[in-house]
Amino acid sequence: MAECHPVGFQWVMEAKARGAKVIHIDPRFTRTSALADTYVPIRSGSDIVLLGAVINRVLSQGREFAEYVRAYTNASWIVSEDYADTEDLDGLFSGFDSETRTYDTTSWQYEGHEGGGDEEEETDRTRESEEGQQLGSAGAALEHHEVRRDETLEHPRCVWQILKRHFARYTPEMVQEMCGIPRDLFEEVAEAWISNSGRERTTALVYSVGWTQRGTGVQYIRTGAILQLLLGNMGRPGGGIMALRGHASIQGSTDIPTLYNLLPGYLPMPHAHKHPDLATYIDTIKGEGQKGFWGNADAYAVSLLKAYYGDAATAENDYCFDHLPRIDGDHGTYAQVMDMIEGGKIFGYFLLGQNPAVGSANGRAQRIGLANLDWLVVRDLMMIESATFWKDAPEVETGEIVPEECRTEVFFLPAASHTEKEGTFTQTQRLLQWREKAVDPRDDCRSELWFFYHLGRRMRERLAGSDDPRDRALLDLTWDYPVHGPTQEPDAETVLKEINGYDLTSGELLPGFTGMRADGTTSGGCWIYAGVFADGVNQAARRKPGREQGLHAPEWGWAWPMNRRILYNRASADPEGKPWSERKALVWWDEEQGRWVGDDVPDFQVTKPPSYRPEPGSSGADALAGDDPFIMQADGKAWLFAPKGVLDGPLPAHYEPGESPFRNSLYGQQQNPARQMYTHHLNEMHPSPPEPGSEVFPYVWTTSRLTEHHTAGAMSRYLPYLAELQPALFMEVSPELAAERGLRHMEWAHVITARAVVEARVMVTDRLAPLRIQDRVVHQIWLPFHWGPGGLTSGDVVNDLPHLTLDPNVHIQEFKAGTCDLRPGRRPRGRDMLALVDEYRRKGHVSMATGTVAVTDEYLHPAGKDREEQAQGGRTGIGTGAAPEDVDEFTSVEHHWERGTAQDQKTPVGGDEGER
Repeated sequence: MAECHPVGFQWVMEAKARGAKVIHIDPRFTRTSALADTYVPIRSGSDIVLLGAVINRVLSQGREFAEYVRAYTNASWIVSEDYADTEDLDGLFSGFDSETRTYDTTSWQYEGHEGGGDEEEETDRTRESEEGQQLGSAGAALEHHEVRRDETLEHPRCVWQILKRHFARYTPEMVQEMCGIPRDLFEEVAEAWISNSGRERTTALVYSVGWTQRGTGVQYIRTGAILQLLLGNMGRPGGGIMALRGHASIQGSTDIPTLYNLLPGYLPMPHAHKHPDLATYIDTIKGEGQKGFWGNADAYAVSLLKAYYGDAATAENDYCFDHLPRIDGDHGTYAQVMDMIEGGKIFGYFLLGQNPAVGSANGRAQRIGLANLDWLVVRDLMMIESATFWKDAPEVETGEIVPEECRTEVFFLPAASHTEKEGTFTQTQRLLQWREKAVDPRDDCRSELWFFYHLGRRMRERLAGSDDPRDRALLDLTWDYPVHGPTQEPDAETVLKEINGYDLTSGELLPGFTGMRADGTTSGGCWIYAGVFADGVNQAARRKPGREQGLHAPEWGWAWPMNRRILYNRASADPEGKPWSERKALVWWDEEQGRWVGDDVPDFQVTKPPSYRPEPGSSGADALAGDDPFIMQADGKAWLFAPKGVLDGPLPAHYEPGESPFRNSLYGQQQNPARQMYTHHLNEMHPSPPEPGSEVFPYVWTTSRLTEHHTAGAMSRYLPYLAELQPALFMEVSPELAAERGLRHMEWAHVITARAVVEARVMVTDRLAPLRIQDRVVHQIWLPFHWGPGGLTSGDVVNDLPHLTLDPNVHIQEFKAGTCDLRPGRRPRGRDMLALVDEYRRKGHVSMATGTVAVTDEYLHPAGKDREEQAQGGRTGIGTGAAPEDVDEFTSVEHHWERGTAQDQKTPVGGDEGER
């Protein structure tokens, strides 16, 4: 955090100065470690083992916040008798189909509601469209909220007992064996976390992309959430889970999304086959009879359509619902890259503030894909590698891309920086902060708002008068924003007002999302942002200093929703509405006033008393009882066990990363069986035990950021001061690894995988300590990923090393752990580098089947199936793979170096349409 979020880390240091204990858990000793009270080194990819052991201690020793857990979680709910746990199936949950690599979740449901599960086909479609990501701050829809319970928590199939059995094998001994964390260090972490939680105290959990960029990233976060719920740390001051975002407004780009499967406010993008009309679409969000504020999804969706299409949106035409685009599968960035490589699906591409040639996993596949387009539009501050790949990519040196023949036409449009435009940032706290423009952009640089407004204006002008029905979606848009200045910049505050929404009967700005209606008389561009312009005031522009207001500073910026600073804060009070403790009081029920009051905006219906019980048959917000604090959940409770919404298990389980030098000690199942993979010869994976060949790649690589550089480098490598502060790509290795491999400080070494070779200067340092795992020593290699061919400081693309294995819930790539070999000296160049990659493929027996078997037991006991058949059974990704008789061809993909072709792709890069 001190490295990558130095401004936010200020508050950690202030907390430490007031007596808070700071524990830092990371494979590498960083600036955060230096300022923490305790540093805990860990093997990359083993965090669930550590968290699971802390959970086991809480459960086995009765250390939970019992009153909180019984009242506010689903601990007492009874699960179907058909459910089988990883304890029963050696690492699998019930319902797994190895052919489709998906779960039928029917058996995960609560007793008597098994019909509410998703069958394999439905789960497969859900994975394809990342529907887990569409849930936002809420749980999955349930068709019920009345469930059989056992308030004593003694029933063998209640969630509480299932939880205890599930985590029983996560022990301090297992932590030492799998994480490399000594017993005494585990004891310190566990005791500090547990003892600082409960009625009088709370603990905050902070994570970043070291958790999310995993093949099991969603389950990492689920494990943290389970622990925080058991200890009563959710919805209370000083508690919760803080996700540190990678950019200043990544939270904003999911709220008002740049994600293909979302509409603003975490409304799902309509699906071509599941949502034929608006009513069906809304019903899938609301569920039948479920609790919570998703019950108002009709008001949110209709108000959004009115903001989009204005007077053209009427009840008679379904409020122009048919104008919205549809999705029908996986349209994520990695699926698109594989489509670009194969050709025939994607011919043009827009890149705005993205540099996938450097910043995305398997950079070689990214660049090969970009080289197989008709046209590419790049908007950025600098001429980034994704705009210049056709002339300076590593594949030019190897002959895989020929500049004179590369068919992609690149249009580069210079962008304005954040100081040259006005608008809002929404940061990780959900806080919107308005920024004024400091200076005008130079020359042809323009803001995103200018670009999209004038692009839309010109397209609409060209289509004016068209009677083609397909053009109505563009012509019906409200597109009448006022402009100002010599460049005709659209007024950003007008856009923010449109996002806030209007009462169309009066023309007044909405005070909040509770004012939205489903009858077409309100508009709003993002329901969770309603209120940001309440009372006609830009609430995001407020900057009252914290010293002049209360602890939560409600007059600095504006936090969605409704300026609440802590989500689910009803949980800060007990079921009767009294604070759990005066020390941690936040909101409480005032009997005299007949309303919830306190130091934050109550995250609850403000006049609903704690004693309220809904009428039978109620749904939506009306169905929330007075002690249901988790108001966006389908049952009003927090889920320790998730019967729906997570595609790879109702509980977290430890699986080894897609590439690992170790066998899974907890289960026979080696890797996440539902992980998403792309079977393509540009994306071959290393073997992991029990497959042969893993010893060829004995080390673990991991990546992260530097304070002095920013992500893919466009904002830092081109700046003299920052380039001087970190002037070269380097890798960090331990003194022990340096001695083992003959490396010398500040000299060169190169990291080798079956996909790429990356060279860097060597920094020999104690910051990366060797760890003892399963009675042998493992060395981890750390590299920052900011470098590419361009800029004042250049270097190899570290993100060429990763493979494309994705979390099945949200399609996030596994960036933070893989296996490799390490050699001293500079890497070979050109065709010699490809020959080195081929050498390692041969030695490691690497093929498109390697590392792709879904069920490990089927590999160990194949019952007539060989590895290739298992690996390619069912749908393993977008890549076409290979027929079994052709697999030997790819066991070692030889790179035939011929000018103008890349024969390992089976697709020439360059040439005419017929060749492609």
